[in-house]
Amino acid sequence: MRFHDVWIIIPAFNEASIISDVISDVRSVFPNVICVDDGSRDGTADLALQAGAHVVPHPVNLGQGAAIQTGVEYARSRPGARVFATFDADGQHQVKDVVRMIDRLDADGADLVVGTRFAGTVTHVPPLKRVILRAAAFLSPQSRSLGLTDAHNGLRVFNKTVADALNLTMNGMSHAGEFIALAAESHWRVTEEPVEILYTDYSKSKGQPLLNGVNIVFDGLLRRRMSR
Repeated sequence: MRFHDVWIIIPAFNEASIISDVISDVRSVFPNVICVDDGSRDGTADLALQAGAHVVPHPVNLGQGAAIQTGVEYARSRPGARVFATFDADGQHQVKDVVRMIDRLDADGADLVVGTRFAGTVTHVPPLKRVILRAAAFLSPQSRSLGLTDAHNGLRVFNKTVADALNLTMNGMSHAGEFIALAAESHWRVTEEPVEILYTDYSKSKGQPLLNGVNIVFDGLLRRRMSR
């Protein structure tokens, strides 16, 4: 089986209406799926388990960053695990993009491949979200140094070097900026791959409000100050 050494990490919070479909879609290609149930109260964990995922529960909602860290810690302990991917639970990511990113990881000898909505692909990003995401990438020195155009894309593929060293401390959405900062600080080999995000009514309802975008930038600046 081609992808026996790949582990897909899906953080989820109250995604009962869609989690079964998302996991079934992923497992049609990748047998190893971890769903970190981040304190859901709607049966998400049970549905994820029924769909064939390994389920790791948080007793309370800790945030996406904490859920990803938990998932990576679980995945990197699995025998033979070589490649890891983070994948959103709201249906906006596509399995075909993960396959292409894994091929890119191997072909380029990269440590981390980050999906981008802004390089050579057609993705109809809502205008306000586009402004926030482009501003966040521009205001991040690490993103600029790595040549990234979409540092807050939740679709990432990485090798065991990254998985073993990953230690996210920002529990919420600001983990995305922290991930990129760790990549720059650790001198990981990073590249981007164009991906198409599916902005359905459901995924948009689960997305980040404008205030979260401002908070991401602020938290990134705070982390830089604290690390000095």
